[in-house]
Amino acid sequence: MRGGWWRRAASQVGRSVAVWAVSTVTMLVLAGILPDFQLQSPDGDSATTIAMTAALGAGAFGVLSAVVWPLLVRLLLLVPALVLGLLVFFLNGSLLLLALRVNPSGRPEAAPETAVIVAAVMSAVASATGAALAVRDDDAYRSRLHRLADRRRRRLPPCSTTPGTVVIQLDGVGHDVLRDAVDEGLMPTVARWLGVRTGQEPARPTHRLTPWRTDWSSQTGASQLAILHGTNHDVPAFRWYEKDTGEVMVCNRPSSAVELQRRAVARTGHGGLLADDGASRGNLFSGGAGESALVLTVSARRGPGTRSRAGYFAYFSDPAGAVRTALSFVAETGREIGQSVRARLRGQRPRVSRGGLYPLIRAFATVVERDVVVAAVMGDLLAGRTAVYADLVAYDEVAHHSGPRSRDAAKVLRRLDRALALIENVAEHAPRPYRIVVLSDHGQSPGETFRARYGLTLGDLVRAGCGLPVPRRARRTRSGAEARAAVRAALRRPVEEDGEHHRPARRPEPVVLASGNLGLVSFPDVPHRMSEEEIAARHPALLPTLADHPGIGFLLVRSEEHGGVVLGARGARIPLADLDADPGPLAVFGPGAAEAVRRTHSFPHTADIMVNSSHDPADGEVLAFEEQIGSHGGLGGAQSRPFLLSPLLCSAPVPEDTELVGAEQVHRVLRRWLGEAAGPQVPLQARPDERAA
Repeated sequence: MRGGWWRRAASQVGRSVAVWAVSTVTMLVLAGILPDFQLQSPDGDSATTIAMTAALGAGAFGVLSAVVWPLLVRLLLLVPALVLGLLVFFLNGSLLLLALRVNPSGRPEAAPETAVIVAAVMSAVASATGAALAVRDDDAYRSRLHRLADRRRRRLPPCSTTPGTVVIQLDGVGHDVLRDAVDEGLMPTVARWLGVRTGQEPARPTHRLTPWRTDWSSQTGASQLAILHGTNHDVPAFRWYEKDTGEVMVCNRPSSAVELQRRAVARTGHGGLLADDGASRGNLFSGGAGESALVLTVSARRGPGTRSRAGYFAYFSDPAGAVRTALSFVAETGREIGQSVRARLRGQRPRVSRGGLYPLIRAFATVVERDVVVAAVMGDLLAGRTAVYADLVAYDEVAHHSGPRSRDAAKVLRRLDRALALIENVAEHAPRPYRIVVLSDHGQSPGETFRARYGLTLGDLVRAGCGLPVPRRARRTRSGAEARAAVRAALRRPVEEDGEHHRPARRPEPVVLASGNLGLVSFPDVPHRMSEEEIAARHPALLPTLADHPGIGFLLVRSEEHGGVVLGARGARIPLADLDADPGPLAVFGPGAAEAVRRTHSFPHTADIMVNSSHDPADGEVLAFEEQIGSHGGLGGAQSRPFLLSPLLCSAPVPEDTELVGAEQVHRVLRRWLGEAAGPQVPLQARPDERAA
């Protein structure tokens, strides 16, 4: 033991000296390149003096980065996370200027803007050097990872030795997209888990891949609410109008997310999947977790101690990591601008606008959010938490604007696989064994937008059917990608739409909302859900105009005669009770469509008219009512077919020849696995109620 301690100490000292030496050489090189950075006096100094000045400067900068930087980050936790990321450069430059000022020689000088560059380069070089030296040293690697663990956890008793569970949600990655990415070699970590041969030696599978089917509302708000809290009852879409309150609910608006979580807890009677020693990272909902970072419902709270900031401190307290993320953020922004320009020059179709703030939003989703969430998960593993659920939104954001099968999206999948490999590596050093579950909340279906194909929006079509004036030029429909919510939460800006959309006036004009390729039409001046007969009496042309349009697949309306009916082209009118025998316009949407439509019809806040776009089963395309060429939110194509990747140590999600249907059933499966981990360490058979779920 004593000899091992001395070897570890000597190894640490050796690495520190090596990093110091490399930092000194880096400072000397930069002083020779940059005109505004000098290490010698105007009269000139000997080479020895210059080298000593560089060594002292590099050493002082390293000490200040290790000691002062975490204190600065702690003081700046009140600053929005995205702003803190941008401040990284300036804070690091300030530390370098301070290091030069305290240098005993008093000779080094640097212009403020040059100090920012020098500090960034030195931090990146020091980080790379330290990682390279520690790559074969498990003790050093573990020591480096432990800096990300929550220090408050150390004051608690030792964690349980039973397996913990970490669930990683790859937002928007469909089952078929994942399968193809594995086959194409984009995701070697997942391939190894599935036992796919990647080299000469055959791999032994450790996981199973199971597809599952979403509800009609195939979007993160509905799926994640059910996965984390057990129910998504009365969540008909990503956004919908509630007549009793006069408000538009939006899943990625903090106030709406808080209300949805409250309703779910009240309905199920329990706090959520993560209520027992859990952590929620990067999610819309907390799942009842005591620890959270980048969680939308937590960002809506007010008062001290309620902010989701621990994950930011754990990550940005490492100056090298913070600088690396900041540099990657800038590089990703430039990459998106270049890819957008290339797509425009090539005349790529379909295409949507990728200008404005989108390059920054994409960079946040693919770099900052990913790095912070992964770092928080690493800390949770090293702290020995029982259950962790984290959402990585990078693929979903890129696929919305570049397409789910695009080269841009494929590159994101490759980077997400590396994140999974890192989490797996950290789990090997955790104080308890971990079972890693990977799932998605929905897929994405390709296709051009409804506006691009027909030159008008769904709102324009509804107004025409009502006999109302239609704008000459179709306006773009607001997009509701999850990454925008994460950015808003990081900036502490609520995801609130303008007052007209948040609380529409109770006028006869309809409120038309879009959720991917699912549209909702409500009449705010009528306090109840209107029936087919009432709509026909008020606007005789509206329902035929919508049902017969080639871009519309089917409508759902309440019927005084049949309870509910599905309307389609050429006068198709199928009561909900008869859909199993005659699916009518639902036939092209595959099995389970009738069940999903009937369930949504039962919700109290279902819109007066539910509109699903057309779907081409040959190529899987739909027509999004939002500005997205990869969309989700309704029925049709890959958006309704996400995946569940689970360890073989866990019992099978469902019996063979049985389909996993609905996010609520996924929640029950995860709860069963948590129970298995806490009890006998062998796979348990599903209870009868879980089999029937």
